[in-house]
Amino acid sequence: MRQPPQHLIDPRALKVWKISAVLYTGIIWVLLIVGAILTIINDWSMLYIIISIFLHGIISYLFIFLFPKLRYRRWRYEIFEQEIYIQHGIFIMTRTLVPMIRVQHVDTEQGPLMKKYHVASVSISTAATTHVIPALSEDDASDLRDRISQLARVDEDDV
Repeated sequence: MRQPPQHLIDPRALKVWKISAVLYTGIIWVLLIVGAILTIINDWSMLYIIISIFLHGIISYLFIFLFPKLRYRRWRYEIFEQEIYIQHGIFIMTRTLVPMIRVQHVDTEQGPLMKKYHVASVSISTAATTHVIPALSEDDASDLRDRISQLARVDEDDV
């Protein structure tokens, strides 16, 4: 059996994932507040709003505090000459081997939040799908993109 991959993603991924979760859950909180105001104004039953606020409080905790930590601890990758080994998952561990010969192109991606924290993701495209290694430092992402591109080119020449 193969050893698990050794390379970790950048620790700044935690900040990026937490802030993203705050933004997404914040939208739901605004809708819940509007619903609560409408409930009070129209003298409707507060039961649904109370239950919704309680459930969303639990969901917010999970997505802002717990899941990013678990996601960070589980994300691993390793680059070999013949393949890319990616391991990730929170509840279900997914282990993916991407043969270098199948790599069609490699991109780095960086949204505004990732740019602020100087991290980038590496996208590895094959004919079947795209695999993403999230939140590497900008330099590591560029180096990894170039290395995978070089190894994929070498494999294509050998065929």
